[in-house]
Amino acid sequence: MLAAMAWRMWRLHDARLLWKMGLNLGLGSVSGIRAFQRRKAAGRQFPAFLFISVTNRCNLDCQGCWVHKTTPPREIPPVDLAKLIRAARSQGCRFFGILGGEPLLYDGLCEVLAQFPDCYFQLFTNAHRLDDAMAARLRDLGTVTPLISIEGLEAVSDVRRGGQGVFAKTLAGFQAARRAGLVTGVATSVCASNIDELATETFARRVMDLGAAYLWYYIYRPVGSAPHPELCLTAEQVQRLRRFIVDLRCQVPMAIVDAYWDADGRALCPAAVGISHHVGPGGDLEPCPPLQFAAENLATAADPVQAVEASTFLKGFRDYATAATRGCPILDDPQGLGRFLAASGARDTSGRGCGLAEYACACRQASHHQPGAEIPERSWAYRFAKKRWFFGFGAYG
Repeated sequence: MLAAMAWRMWRLHDARLLWKMGLNLGLGSVSGIRAFQRRKAAGRQFPAFLFISVTNRCNLDCQGCWVHKTTPPREIPPVDLAKLIRAARSQGCRFFGILGGEPLLYDGLCEVLAQFPDCYFQLFTNAHRLDDAMAARLRDLGTVTPLISIEGLEAVSDVRRGGQGVFAKTLAGFQAARRAGLVTGVATSVCASNIDELATETFARRVMDLGAAYLWYYIYRPVGSAPHPELCLTAEQVQRLRRFIVDLRCQVPMAIVDAYWDADGRALCPAAVGISHHVGPGGDLEPCPPLQFAAENLATAADPVQAVEASTFLKGFRDYATAATRGCPILDDPQGLGRFLAASGARDTSGRGCGLAEYACACRQASHHQPGAEIPERSWAYRFAKKRWFFGFGAYG
């Protein structure tokens, strides 16, 4: 399967883009993770990967979205964004997730990313602003992979994303990326309304035929001002998703990504193990994108690295989360999470000002933490990568 995947990538993309991806993403990420492991061994904590929401502007209104749109919008100034990336780069970080809102609504994005030719950026986008001109700019950079979100086929997409003709507009952006030869991925937040459409080999092969290099599956979390808990997966559906992912990795020559299970199929939370954290559009340092509480602000910090490493809030979160569950605390322990956040004294950074109240009335949902029902990786390549480079950190004891 690896040979077929490599051959397919070679046919789809030119040598320059593949070289950048192999050097900056491949070798760069391995180097970054090793630096992360050395820091942990020395008692220091700075993530291997940083996810940054550059703006809260968006052209859609998705169910379960944690982003609260404001007037004027909240955005990280380009000079502060560059400062933040530069600080993380000094710690060996080479891979960054760029989120929004919709990051293609952020002015000056390409100019900032151009300052870091030795890094690699994953752009989380609905692709409605990804036209031929923007795709050409991203191709010129050579260091950006658009990760295009698809939340269902035609009918489901309009409901999930609060728009009209959403799926067709997303496909148009995908085709622009394909014409430019960009290394492009597809992401989907799997929920009750789209699991039958998207967690299928038919869908995987459809996006593969469109030119997707990888497919990333998330588990839906009911957050934000319109959480829609009825869309949460049942325990059986989570197991079904996990088995599907494991099997699909052996069936299609395309990378299938998840961030929830280790090589042995045990649940984990990337923020709890410390491999990644999130910076919101106001510069606030948060455990992960949907968990919008912070004690530090990296945009205003004199030394962002020191601010991260000295964060008692993040340390407290990691201690709480690893003790409470191997899964996602938002799903497994929302009221306990709310009690921890209240006791921590962290600020609600959502812009809604009601985060504690939302957790206080939230109900526990099924998550990927299902002891005794673990489904190990079948693919030796994924087992090796997860054990050596991603989730083998012993955070859960």
